[in-house]
Amino acid sequence: MSTTHNAKPDSGPPDGRAAGYSAGRTLPFTTELRRQFGRRRTQLAIGFLALLPVILAIAFAIGSSSEDSDAGGLIELGTRGGVNFTVFALFMSVGFLLIVVVALFFGDSVASEASWSSLRYLLAIPVPRIRLLVQKALVSATLSIAAILTLVVVSLVLGTALYGAEPLVTPFGDGLSFTDALGRLVIAVAYIGVNLLWVAGLAMLLSVLTDAPLGAVGGAVMTSILMQILDQITALGSLRNYLPGHYANSWIDALAPTIEWNDIVVGSFSAVAYAALFGVVAWQRFSTKDITS
Repeated sequence: MSTTHNAKPDSGPPDGRAAGYSAGRTLPFTTELRRQFGRRRTQLAIGFLALLPVILAIAFAIGSSSEDSDAGGLIELGTRGGVNFTVFALFMSVGFLLIVVVALFFGDSVASEASWSSLRYLLAIPVPRIRLLVQKALVSATLSIAAILTLVVVSLVLGTALYGAEPLVTPFGDGLSFTDALGRLVIAVAYIGVNLLWVAGLAMLLSVLTDAPLGAVGGAVMTSILMQILDQITALGSLRNYLPGHYANSWIDALAPTIEWNDIVVGSFSAVAYAALFGVVAWQRFSTKDITS
């Protein structure tokens, strides 16, 4: 006598997800990084930052040979060694160009997926919303760091090759040796990166709120410009200290013979606080948003 058993087919995990599914393996960082780095806007942004020192060097060469140049002082300062050239390039970039680049990477991160109607498909994989937001932010931060380092490294290498490894001429009247200046430059660049966090957080928030990448990027840039304008209004008094970006130029304090840490610490705390605030709002909004695109 034989006994037959009705075998019940394996239907996979009880939650309906495919066997082997792991939320922690969705949207891998390296895959998303390669995807974003392969985009034309990323290549153009980083490529332009690599080209900027070359443009400055050409402008210096033309300006130094012009008898009618009114920028002799700036040219003389920027051509007094590779570190001075790098500091000049940063000074020309911090107030606007680097803000645009950071806003581009963060503001385009989620909004571009919505504009391509691919965001709902990513969430249907399913990629948990919090993981999607975190991975997008990490990739955007990596690209932003790469862009800033590209500007600094190209400026330093090109400036040193053209103008030599001269001491840093500080804005405070004293000089620092080339070796000491490199250490100070690392601190200055690190602070610039931290200070741009509030721009990154705002751009990410706007990227969640809109399906138009240009709106998110433009909104972050325009807000930054507005904050700079308000910061110039002395009638606001001490209220200016609470504006995001008020301490944007405090990286110069790292170049002093003795580093002035007060504004650097306060500026870092301010930027991190604003970034955290914008990030939390972005997460709350994105976690409950009805995704239709």
